[in-house]
Amino acid sequence: MQTAYTDAAGRTNPDATELGAGNIDGMTIKPGLYKWSTSVLIPTVVTLSGGPNDVWIFQIAGDLTVGNGAQVILKSGAQAKNVFWQVAGQTTLGTTANFNGIILDQTLIAMNTGAVLTGRALAQTAVTLQMNAVIDP
Repeated sequence: MQTAYTDAAGRTNPDATELGAGNIDGMTIKPGLYKWSTSVLIPTVVTLSGGPNDVWIFQIAGDLTVGNGAQVILKSGAQAKNVFWQVAGQTTLGTTANFNGIILDQTLIAMNTGAVLTGRALAQTAVTLQMNAVIDP
């Protein structure tokens, strides 16, 4: 986990910085490297659109908060195993959220009741689950 976290955090030359000022709700995001010096919020939906071999890396210096019932949708062949969320703060998946990707978190990943993750939840301190499904990508 530490090796993957360090690798993702060390990537340079992002395709975009501070996209949406941290609120990426409603956006369709192409493959690439994205960086925020603050937190990132997904209140309802974000779409990742790209081919089956495309990669997304999200470098987040703050928290990642996914709203209740929010969705991270994969489109045009995008695969959860190629989506990396490198989070320095805490990650919270809201109640019944449907999330895709590999979460590499320096602190805590909290999955609220009914949240579904297609991917992996890897944290340096704790992962809390509450009636969740974690599906191998």
